[in-house]
Amino acid sequence: MPDTPAESAPVIRGDEPGSFPHGVLAERHPAVIGQVREAFPYGPGQRRALDALLASCADGVVEPLPAGAGAGDRDRWAGWGMGEYAGRSWFDVPWLWAESHFYRRLLDAVGYFDPGPWQGVDPFRPAKLAELHAPETDAELAALDGLDTLSADERDRALLHGSLWGNRADLGFRLSESGTGAEDGAAALVADDSDALWSLLPATRTGARGPATLCLVADNAGRELVPDLLLVAHLLAEGRVDRAVLHVKPYPYYVSDATHADVLDALRRLVAAGPAAAAYGDRLWAALADGRVTVRAHPFSCAPLPYSDAPADLREEFAAATVTVFKGDLNYRRLVGDRRWPATTPFADVTAYFPGPVAALRTLKSDVITGLTAETEEALDASGARRWRTSGTHALIQVRS
Repeated sequence: MPDTPAESAPVIRGDEPGSFPHGVLAERHPAVIGQVREAFPYGPGQRRALDALLASCADGVVEPLPAGAGAGDRDRWAGWGMGEYAGRSWFDVPWLWAESHFYRRLLDAVGYFDPGPWQGVDPFRPAKLAELHAPETDAELAALDGLDTLSADERDRALLHGSLWGNRADLGFRLSESGTGAEDGAAALVADDSDALWSLLPATRTGARGPATLCLVADNAGRELVPDLLLVAHLLAEGRVDRAVLHVKPYPYYVSDATHADVLDALRRLVAAGPAAAAYGDRLWAALADGRVTVRAHPFSCAPLPYSDAPADLREEFAAATVTVFKGDLNYRRLVGDRRWPATTPFADVTAYFPGPVAALRTLKSDVITGLTAETEEALDASGARRWRTSGTHALIQVRS
């Protein structure tokens, strides 16, 4: 397996006060615990466990999963680094690892895996559904009614950018070159390999190329998942793919990451919407029913590790795909490695390990970045503070064929 040049970039940790990772661990995670406490009328046992997790986030250390952990994944976490990190501060272990372990412990606290009334109850579901059924979602779906007036290339672009920008999908349907209209003078799309992506999924294919399979590693649920499903339906309808595999999380993760239940909620939302949206929903419903679209929830999807450490069975799935598309910021961190890469580090170099063609559709919401030109990095840095890496105002489309 080809190696990534990992030795050239340190792993991102949360031990630097004032840094974005430190803020997530010190402020966002306690806020998430507060949100979960208010989402359901949890009993005294769950509330005590949430209080203990809150105290641990503030000044505690990483603790191993209990011997009777309901998910039966204690041994798996041992293989994922628990022996190395247990007993250390949350701030002193790799940020990706710390975040992932936090969400695993949060599910333990609310009894998600344990027999009883709270087993299988997604603690983030109320927030996911509220977003999915918000008025803004109606406006975004209404934009689909105008897509049939566009050329084929314009529809391709609109739906690709809708998926790219996630819950800013209304902006993604705009066909302006600036994408989001970022106000800092730098292009909102900091890297654009969309032509390379379309070349992997041409509208007209020769028989010699065989059936085309898209693996889409999904990111968030709700309004961010809807445009992903729309893109899949479009690629099927245009004959750019014959089959799609949608990789989701096997359990609730990172507040809004998509699970199988979230896929079904989004699909029902489409089917119940206006004419064009319902047509996309019906197309997806039929594709799921006949097997052209499948949903996959591999345990490694919730691993605290980069995809360079993926197990053999998952690597084989990716190797068999025409292209694997990683959606969103967390998946990008896991794809390239959550390290402080120089921004000009080639995307092809850090994904050289990947067993097949791979693409990233990502709105920038964390520090890690690769594949920029020196000119683009200079323009972004000159535009003001380095919040362009974390504010979600910029995005990228990167491809390694």
